Amino acid sequence: MSHPVSRRSFAAGLVAGVAAAGTGIAGAADPEKEVPTPPPPPKQVSKTICFVGGYTKHGPPGGGTGNGQGIAVFDMDRDTGVLTPITTFTDIASPSFLTISKDQRFLYALSEIDDFNKNGDGSVTAFAIDPKTGSLRKLNVVSSMGAVPAYVSIHHSGRYVLVANYVGGNVAVLPIRSDGSLGEASDVVHNTGPRQPERAADNPQGNFAVSDHSGSHPHMIHSDPSGKFVLADDAGLDRVYVWTLNLDTGKLIPAKTPYYDMEPGSAPRHFQFNHSGRILYNLCEQDSKVVVSNFDPVTGAISNIQTVSTVTSHFRGSTLAAEILISASGKFVYVSNRLGDSLAVFAIGTDGTLTLQDEVWMHADYGRALMFDPSGTFLFCANQRSDAVTSFRVDKKTGEIAFTNNFTPVGSPTTFAFMNTQA
Repeated sequence: MSHPVSRRSFAAGLVAGVAAAGTGIAGAADPEKEVPTPPPPPKQVSKTICFVGGYTKHGPPGGGTGNGQGIAVFDMDRDTGVLTPITTFTDIASPSFLTISKDQRFLYALSEIDDFNKNGDGSVTAFAIDPKTGSLRKLNVVSSMGAVPAYVSIHHSGRYVLVANYVGGNVAVLPIRSDGSLGEASDVVHNTGPRQPERAADNPQGNFAVSDHSGSHPHMIHSDPSGKFVLADDAGLDRVYVWTLNLDTGKLIPAKTPYYDMEPGSAPRHFQFNHSGRILYNLCEQDSKVVVSNFDPVTGAISNIQTVSTVTSHFRGSTLAAEILISASGKFVYVSNRLGDSLAVFAIGTDGTLTLQDEVWMHADYGRALMFDPSGTFLFCANQRSDAVTSFRVDKKTGEIAFTNNFTPVGSPTTFAFMNTQA
């Protein structure tokens, strides 16, 4: 028996059916046809940025002229060590040495020049670093207080920049302001001493290279790991100077023993401390030797315990040692030899003494600065006369280094600084 359907009931049912079908097509009411959740945005990964400085066409005869354009900025591939160019900051003359603050907010670059002002000084430029991109923003430029600066470092306290003026024959202390910019020098110290020979008596056989001993030539200034003492290598006077730094006044105060004499003519250039701060490794440029010393972190006293050559016993010819590094593990020391174009690898003994375990061709000419990337996986060499950066993969267990076959073209490179960007 059939049941009549009213027009109102039929219309209501038809509308409901259409509505249900519509929602099913849209997928909002059908659990089997829900719209998938959109994928999350790609995770931001930090990068390793490499800054390379060197000699530009603007530079004095006493400092150096070259093919560089300024501070070259690269992205480093963490797997291969390959450097890919990003940009070059060109508004700076001969930035031959760079250093970055511990918090990676600021970069300081010296200009190895002698015409910054009427006094014939060099200069130091302060930059703010973009933590995500590594781009540089100039804050200010101040006098280095001497001609042709060769080295710049940040005191352990983070409150002062220390500068060694090679031709000026002095060291300077520059206060760091709260915004990272630099103030005028709080202290300038001039070194004096007797004339030294151009060559050392313990030179490698056949070494005709000379170092300038016409007067004081500070080549490096840096604080010890504790920050209590400040040391400077004077390559012209063949001395290591030791001071304390008054953090309130920014004045250098001579230590109880204000300086230590090195081998006459040896030209102490750069140094490194071991991790305890009790062993000092001092690299002498002219005779290509590393002088190993005990360092007293209480008094600043230095006592030599070993002198070792940076070239093997069969080497003959001219060479000038340039840079010295210590591995993150504290087990190995690395040295670059200019002219000889080699990299020396030393093992560190339990007593801090060194054993030369390898000498490796740097695959380029006149390698100066050496620098590890932040992970310690790669060792980079700035080859000034080859206009190239070469790199080596580091075996962290054995200390051995292997050439990566990577060459990065950079005009007259002399210095590195690395940082990891923020993700």
